[in-house]
Order: sequence, then C-alpha cells, then structure tokens
Amino acid sequence: MINDDSPALIRTRLDVPTQEPAHEHAETIQKLLVGVIGLIDTLSAEQKSAALFGFDDDRRLDWDIIPKPDRIGVSLHNLDRHQKVVVLELVRMSVSYEVYTKILAIMQLEHVLRAREADFLGIAAPLWRTSDTYFFSVFGRPGFEDTWSFRFLGHHVCVNITIVNQRWISATPSALGQQPTLDAGVLNPLAADEGLGFELLGSLDDEQRSAAVIHDVAPADFVTRQVPRIGALEYPDHYDLGMPQYQITTADRRALAFVRDAPSGISAERLDDRQRAILDALLDTFLGRLPDAFEYRARLDADGPAHVHFAWAGGQDRGTPHYFRIHTRSLLVELVNAVDSGNHLHSVIRDFDHDFGDDSLRRYAAHVDQVGSHLSTRTTSSEGTDLQANDWSW
Repeated sequence: MINDDSPALIRTRLDVPTQEPAHEHAETIQKLLVGVIGLIDTLSAEQKSAALFGFDDDRRLDWDIIPKPDRIGVSLHNLDRHQKVVVLELVRMSVSYEVYTKILAIMQLEHVLRAREADFLGIAAPLWRTSDTYFFSVFGRPGFEDTWSFRFLGHHVCVNITIVNQRWISATPSALGQQPTLDAGVLNPLAADEGLGFELLGSLDDEQRSAAVIHDVAPADFVTRQVPRIGALEYPDHYDLGMPQYQITTADRRALAFVRDAPSGISAERLDDRQRAILDALLDTFLGRLPDAFEYRARLDADGPAHVHFAWAGGQDRGTPHYFRIHTRSLLVELVNAVDSGNHLHSVIRDFDHDFGDDSLRRYAAHVDQVGSHLSTRTTSSEGTDLQANDWSW
C-alpha cells in the first residue's frame, strides 16, 4: 500500500492532464462513423426517409424524453433484427458499459409501465409502452472530415452524439429517466444516480445541510428545462408538460433559479474527505454517459473542489418530491423525482458550452470561413489560387 506522499502516487497525479477538455476521442469517433455509414447502407428508401435529416434541421436540438406524437427518426419497430443490433451497438460505443446496461433496463421498464398504467392508457397501452418505441435519427452527412450527429431517443432515454469535422465529439445533453423508482425490484437502473445523492445529503451535518438545501419544494422537472443552450439565468416551469397534477408557485420558481455565475448549494471545499468521495462517485456515475469522461474528470480534478457545488431541494426522504443538482465550471447535472410522489425520475448531464457540439461548431465555422475546408478542395480546381502551407489543416 502506498501513502499519500509516495513517488508512485505523485507520478500518477502528474500524469493526469489538466488542460481544457479537448472533446477529442478519435477511436470512438472512427467506430461511430463507420458504424453509421454501414447502417445507412442497409436502410431501405422508406427507412432512410424516416431516419436521415439535414444537420440544420431544428429538430436536431429536441432532446425531450417524454412521449411525443411528433417524434422523428426510424423506430426500432421498423428495423430488422440485424439493424436493431447495430443501433444498440452504436449506443453501447457512446457510453460506459454500466450506463449501457442502465439504458437497456430503462427500455425494458416500458413493459412494467404497460401493466402499471393499463387503466390510464386503455387500448393504447401496448402501443405506448414497448421496448421498441425508440427512434434513431441521423443529422447531416456522416463522412470523413465532416460534421454530423446521431440520436437515440424515446421515453426516458436520450443519447445524443455530435461529431464535428471528425475531430470533436459531444454527447450532451444526455438524459435518462426511470419509472417507477420505489419498489422497483431488480429493474432499478438509476439506483446509484439517485441513491448517491441521498447518501451525500445524509452525510451532511446541520450547518452543511443548511447550505446545501436551497428550497423546501422540488421543481416539477429540470430547472433548465429542455433549452438547447443553457442561459445565464434559468427558471423552472410551473409544472411538467402533460403532468399538471404537480405544480409549484412563482415564489418556488424564483427560489429554485439556476444562475450560472452564482452556483447554489454547498461548495465541495466545505465537505470532508468521505463526503467528497461520495460526491466524486456521484459525478462519475453521470460522467459514464459521456465517451470523453476522462477529459471531464481531469478538468474537474484540476479545477478543485471550490468549483463544484451541490444543491438540494424538496423532501429529504424517499417517496417525497425531491431534486438535486451539481454545478461545476463546465458541467451541470440535474436529477428530479417529483411527480407521482417521488416515484418518477428524470436526470440529465449538460455541458454549458459544448451541448450539441456548440463551441466546436463555432470554432470550425470560423476556421472554414478563414481558410476553407478539405472537403471543398477535393471538388474545386486549383486554377487561380496560390498554394499555401497547411491551407485547411489545424
């Protein structure tokens, strides 16, 4: 066993990169690219019409995980057995193994909900609640040195991958939900995502808890809602779409507000070592949803505990509406379990600047405006141009 000052541990610390996350994960990008190209090659004309969209389609930014009548993409219902396997393999390559098993379990919970909501849904129960009611969409042109995205989306699952110039990758927003969470049996995929939050709250002393708990009422859904890009200030809605049975007041909305430059809750620097370990485990549970998790973890470690805040709202016991968020310099985690008396959970991890690849898209667009792209040089004559060193390379 090595102590804290041993050369081996010091060397390990020095080996951890501390630069800004580059959002570059070349191996994953390559595998996703060839996988999607191969899948598209198997699609019929009808399947392509359902699955393929332009990159500038506004619906690319729709990541809402509730059932919707206008959901786009090709449904798993309409894919053959081999195509379904390929779609799920693309999901598997985009997240950690543990998170992949969570996604599969969430999809199977639709069968539980079909039985649980039979009276409410009536004849629609077998149509609404199936593990095949998930949709695969591709936006843009999946190709070498090109920009595109794919999305796997349905009830309580959003895997959203954006690849820019075959160089940068974004996997946020990434949202998972679970219903039920109480007496869930063996299908309890988000047990750690929620349970570690309760464990951290339970470890706080009175003074720490007073700082962490920002309000005694939980929001109905995410405070930042489903906006494509989180603003400097966000308020939660009065109630969640389609579920008006749980509502909050204007005063509640104000108390729960998210302010990017003024994090709510308790700073991790006010936690002891055991409490920080719980918070780190909770963050790592959410980071597992991202293919570039190591880069984010390195950034969090470099920033230090002063830049990590944990906030709680609502009830402090299971079976009551509750909410927590983790606010870092680059990331926001939200988990809310309010409707159905704390038995219907939504969770999300977001990147303030990199959701939907936003900052990479901006950098790439500026670069192309200045020097053009490699794609365009392949189809444009050199006549009348001057040869420049590294015309389009970075």
